[in-house]
Amino acid sequence: MRGLVLLVGAIVLVDTLFYAAITPILPALADELGLGKGAAGIMEAAYAAGTFAGALPGGWLAARFGVRTAVLTGLALMSVSGVVFALGTSELVLDVARFVQGLGGACSWAGALAWLASAAPRERRGELLGTALGAAIVGGQLGPVAGAAADALGRDVVFSAAAVLGAGLAVWAWRTPAPAVQPAGVLQPAQAVRDRGIAAGMALTALPSAAFGAIGVLGPLALDDLGATALAIGATFFVAAGLEALVNPVVGRQVDRRGVRAVALPGLAAAGVLLALVPVPGTAAGLAIALVAATGALGVLWVPGMALIAAGADRSGLDQGYAAALFSLAWAAGFTVGSAGGGALAERTGDGGPFALVAAACLVAAVAIVRTRRVPALRSPG
Repeated sequence: MRGLVLLVGAIVLVDTLFYAAITPILPALADELGLGKGAAGIMEAAYAAGTFAGALPGGWLAARFGVRTAVLTGLALMSVSGVVFALGTSELVLDVARFVQGLGGACSWAGALAWLASAAPRERRGELLGTALGAAIVGGQLGPVAGAAADALGRDVVFSAAAVLGAGLAVWAWRTPAPAVQPAGVLQPAQAVRDRGIAAGMALTALPSAAFGAIGVLGPLALDDLGATALAIGATFFVAAGLEALVNPVVGRQVDRRGVRAVALPGLAAAGVLLALVPVPGTAAGLAIALVAATGALGVLWVPGMALIAAGADRSGLDQGYAAALFSLAWAAGFTVGSAGGGALAERTGDGGPFALVAAACLVAAVAIVRTRRVPALRSPG
């Protein structure tokens, strides 16, 4: 099990590394290509749009041809897109490269998470999924470092490394024993969203994704406006992702022991308050602290959302490949709306508008959890 956790962690880490590497170079790309906040939001959202388009096909690949096939397909797409992004010189080419990377991420995540969820003991599933998500967040932490390196060394040098890392991971996945392809479950994805646990898990995934989408676009641009360098922007998101990475395994253990409700409620409440405060600071240092705090609160919500989806799949007979795809679908939908929509809204209202909107959504979700008993709570088997 340890070897599989390491493999899954490495796959999602490398994917999120190159996804997040754009953060510190986004202001420079915006200046180079003449992008406004809306166009910068589209470039940030292109990855998530690709993930949205590839989520169900990735789940189908994992369910029909096996988790290894889905992982290898995703790694191949990631490698190609990295090279294209490294060498691209136009807005359209870079947007397409990000979209294809998102397609690859959808496939590799569907295969990798289904691989882990199927093999993990149910009483430790939250912890192990939290560990994998922690690795993904470490990738998000290293991404801004890679982006800062790209600012110093050149985009071509850093992003071409995706092909090398993708090839290494493909060899590792090929040599790792994978479960045999099983007959399809009794439930299909279109029916799965009717399950209250799965629907709640997708909602709990989409909400922080939208907030992260807004942060990913507006945070770097605001820091740049306040005088922060690419290195300082990268450092801010490095620290923020590091906090998330530390939190996720702990959150996973709490989900296993105490249930989703006990973890999600304080996370939503804290995120709502902290997101509303993000536009307040007038200095780069103050904004960096606000971004780190909001990111830490939002990071609490990933594992509860994924755990609800995985448990709902077990209960209703949905293949875990499709369950992982639904997680990716919810993430992609939220992130696309948050980044593209947040950038467009900020051009009209300033940064306060998007952050107020996602803050209000978090607080409304917290109130809904308090007022209803129908939100499923995942209990530990003991």
